[in-house]
Amino acid sequence: RCHHHHSTAMLDVPFLPFCAFLGTLGLLCVAMVGTWCQHWRGGFSLDGSSRTFNWHPVLMVTGLVVLYGAAALVYRIPNTWSGPKLPWKVLHGSLALAAFVLTVLGLAAVFRFHNSQGTPNMYSLHSWMGLGTVLLFSCQWAAGFGAFLLPWAPAWLRALYKPIHVFFGSTILLLSVASCVSGINEKLFFSLKNGTAQYKLLPAEAVFANTLGLLILVFGVLVVGALARPSWKRPDSDCPDSRQ
Repeated sequence: RCHHHHSTAMLDVPFLPFCAFLGTLGLLCVAMVGTWCQHWRGGFSLDGSSRTFNWHPVLMVTGLVVLYGAAALVYRIPNTWSGPKLPWKVLHGSLALAAFVLTVLGLAAVFRFHNSQGTPNMYSLHSWMGLGTVLLFSCQWAAGFGAFLLPWAPAWLRALYKPIHVFFGSTILLLSVASCVSGINEKLFFSLKNGTAQYKLLPAEAVFANTLGLLILVFGVLVVGALARPSWKRPDSDCPDSRQ
């Protein structure tokens, strides 16, 4: 027991520096996906061209990965462990809602691009996984809102649903990461062929976008790791405070 405690203490990183690192990594992912679309893919517009498509990766990485990850970690902040829970619930729900809004706009961008180009929608594994993730996310948000923010949910229902909510929180984040990584790969396969340096020759764009994919993966794994870490979990005192 003592040995086990010692080994965890050696790995003990304080939460706030970890958060600062994670925040920096998240911002780097957003900056890199923006740079990729601006520098190599021609920038952004709303005219239905490939520049409309470019909103899709930027909004998805920002919403479904970075903002969603931030929402997931709200209850790991030590300041949230005492005092009223409601402001933190509102923050958690609002960050998740902002992530959802960006995600829906990101979906709208890719559908608009496909429809204006006459490209079929929803035929690739990436699109199936991505849409499935968004549908799961919408169910998760609605159920969380109903169970934890509305005052009339009974305590037993909250207690029953909470572990399910936590489980799907991590699951949706990992699905989001998988969707982003497969989407980056798909975009490179489509874009880097005749007329440009081919993907197999690993041009600068491929190196840059592959690196972005790895950073998104690292971000997702670190968030899920933080959520699973017992010492960072809010001490459970589900007494009157959850009935506020």
